[in-house]
Amino acid sequence: MTKPVKKPHKIFILDTNVILHDASCINQFKENDVVIPLTVLEELDHFKRGSQVINLNAREFARTLDSITGEDIFNGGVSMGKGRGQLGIAISRGLSKEIKEIFKEDTPDHRILSVALEWHKRYENKRAVILVTKDVNLRMKAKALGIPAQDYTTDRISSIEELYSGKKVVEDFDDEVIVKLFQPPYRVPAEPLLKIINNEALPNKFYILRNQSRSVLAELDQNKEFIKKIDKNVVYGITPRNAEQTFAVSALTNNDIKLVSMTGKAGTGKTLLALAGALHVRKQYRQIYIARPIVPLSNKDIGYLPGDVESKLAPYMQPLWDNLKVIQDQFPETDKHYQLIDNMLKDEKLVIEPLTYIRGRSLQRIFFIVDEAQNLTPHEIKTIITRAGEGAKIVFTGDIFQIDHPYLDGQSNGLSFLIDKFKGQRLYAHINLEKGERSELAELASNLL
Repeated sequence: MTKPVKKPHKIFILDTNVILHDASCINQFKENDVVIPLTVLEELDHFKRGSQVINLNAREFARTLDSITGEDIFNGGVSMGKGRGQLGIAISRGLSKEIKEIFKEDTPDHRILSVALEWHKRYENKRAVILVTKDVNLRMKAKALGIPAQDYTTDRISSIEELYSGKKVVEDFDDEVIVKLFQPPYRVPAEPLLKIINNEALPNKFYILRNQSRSVLAELDQNKEFIKKIDKNVVYGITPRNAEQTFAVSALTNNDIKLVSMTGKAGTGKTLLALAGALHVRKQYRQIYIARPIVPLSNKDIGYLPGDVESKLAPYMQPLWDNLKVIQDQFPETDKHYQLIDNMLKDEKLVIEPLTYIRGRSLQRIFFIVDEAQNLTPHEIKTIITRAGEGAKIVFTGDIFQIDHPYLDGQSNGLSFLIDKFKGQRLYAHINLEKGERSELAELASNLL
């Protein structure tokens, strides 16, 4: 019996944005070789200073390269370990003739493309050479030249359509069980529900149980032992307006659930509910932090905005202040609840800042809300969660269909990745808010435009 012919290992050429997205990316290519164009190192040098995750990734990758010693890294590459391929750095001699003729401009992207073209020609019909970049335009340029190109998909979920919603409607449910849920202690054994949903039973998942006579909002507990009735509770003056908002309030105010994510289009109440829920349970925490990543619209840097740093950041943080004002306005100015918010801000018990400013702080007994989390990478999400100290609760909110980050989409953003990986965990709950509650006009625009 003849042995199968072993296919030659592939060669992956990495763009700068892949390394800034994931500093450990070179470990994800198994037995295949990885090539870093020298232009990429030059670009990384510009990102080494700063406190954002991309800056941390640039520094971490530089340390990794430094630990791989030897001149061979510039001449054929060095081994990345047992069962893995070679890592090499490609020194470009400027733009190739073909690149100059087609694209004219001498840019870092075109220099990387030139390296990819050179290696593609060198190993044509011998080994597959693939450019890996999160820049869709660079992928299109590579393909136009006949160079295979692909996105970095290690932390990409398989399907956004099948993403966990956090809830399920169960029709024709046993009327006797529903009646019992309306009686103390407002919970029943989970067995009747488990028989119906079978493998779909997940801790902290929410259910609308109904039949022709009545319906009830319920939740499967952390250990999947009981179905618990969920009431429509008012949190710091804010009343849930639909089933999903009621589910969200339950998760936000349940101290046993340490990680919550909420998704939904604009106007569904994600940020408002997160803030109100935090204020409702404020006595259980040392501080409330509310933050959001700074991702300028149209991918412009904030430097083009006028004024000092505070003035530049103000437009990005204003929606958080607007939501806080909505909550405060539920009460008269003389009411203690109104005044408490002002006092918490003054005493820094309630802190609203850009995510960059908060990232390095200790998260001991902190209720931490991260708004617009769809603009974070999976690595950034991990960095935040792994900082959670004793008694901390973290809430991520966002719209996975409204992404401003140039290299993320519905399947590769950190919020989608979090939902996909954490579903079914005892400490985690998720709910997708479906109905807009801002106004009839806002809801119509969200659905039609």
